Amino acid sequence: MHLPQLAFGSPRLLPKAAALDGRVVVLDIAFAATVGTSISFERTTQPFLEALGDRLAAWVDHHDHERHASFANDPRFVLATKAQHGACPEMVTPELVHTTGPIDCILMHVDLDGLYSGAKWILGGEEPYRGADADARAVDTRIGTPGPAATRIDRALRAKFRDDQLKRSVIQFLVGGMKSGVHDDVIREAAAEFELRDARTLELAKQYTIRGRVAVVDTAGAQGQFDKTDLLLAGQTKAAVSIVRDSGMLTIAAPFESGWDFVALFELGGGMPTRVTIPEQKLDTVIAKINDAPAPTPRTGGMTASDD
Repeated sequence: MHLPQLAFGSPRLLPKAAALDGRVVVLDIAFAATVGTSISFERTTQPFLEALGDRLAAWVDHHDHERHASFANDPRFVLATKAQHGACPEMVTPELVHTTGPIDCILMHVDLDGLYSGAKWILGGEEPYRGADADARAVDTRIGTPGPAATRIDRALRAKFRDDQLKRSVIQFLVGGMKSGVHDDVIREAAAEFELRDARTLELAKQYTIRGRVAVVDTAGAQGQFDKTDLLLAGQTKAAVSIVRDSGMLTIAAPFESGWDFVALFELGGGMPTRVTIPEQKLDTVIAKINDAPAPTPRTGGMTASDD
C-alpha cells in the first residue's frame, strides 16, 4: 500500500508548512490557545494555516476552541468539541475521505488517537480493525477498557512519545493488517519500556499534597522518566483536580464528567476543557481560583485525554 508522507505535531509544536508535501490533511491537532506568549493561535496556528494556504485539504479535530466559529463556512474544517466526539478517529469517515480527494501528506497528533485517525484515513475511512474507534475513544477518554492491541500501542507511545520512527511503525502496523514482524517488534519493545516508567510514576504519586480541591505534585528532582497522564489520574483519586508541576509548567486536569472548564476559568480561549498547561509562576493563583470557583455541573460521559 502506498503511504502518504507521515508527519507529526501538536498544538504547541507544528512542523514548517514547507516541509509538508502537496495537499495536507491535519488530524487530531487542536488550535493553540487564543492567549499566550510565544505559543498562541495568532503566533502558532494562524501562521501555519497561512503558510499552507490552498494546500490544506482538511483539518479534522475534536477539541474545544472559540475560534472554531471562524471556520464554520470553510468545508475543509471538520471541527467538533470533546463532548461531541470523545476521539478523532470516529470523525474520519469514508464520505469525508472521498470528498476530500487525493492527498499527499497526513499531519497527525502524536498520541494513539491521532495515529489511529491517520491509519483510518489511509484505509479510506475504514477502521484498521473492528473496534478500533472504540479503542481510541477508551484510550483518549480514559473511560472504559481498550483492547490488548490498543493498550500495547498506547503504552509504547507514552514511553517513547518523541520517537517518530515508532509512530511510523504504528501506522504501518495498523494499515498492514497488524501482522507479526518488524513493526510489531518495535511497538512491543517500546511498550516494555513503559513498565519502568510506570514504576517511577507510582513513586511520584506518593508525593501529592492536598490544597483544598487540588492535589499537587512537584516533579523537580525526580529520577528517570514518568508518565504525566497516569500521574494526573493518580492525583484525581486524591482530590477533584490534579496538578503536575514539571519543567516550568503546570498541567491541570480533572475528569471530563466533573464539569470543570479550565479554558474558561483561566481565560485561555481554547484547548481541552479538562486539561490545560500554563506557566508554573501562577500556581498559587490557579489553586485559589479552583478553590473559589462554584461547584461545576457534572457532564454526561467522561474523558481525561492528554493533548499537549
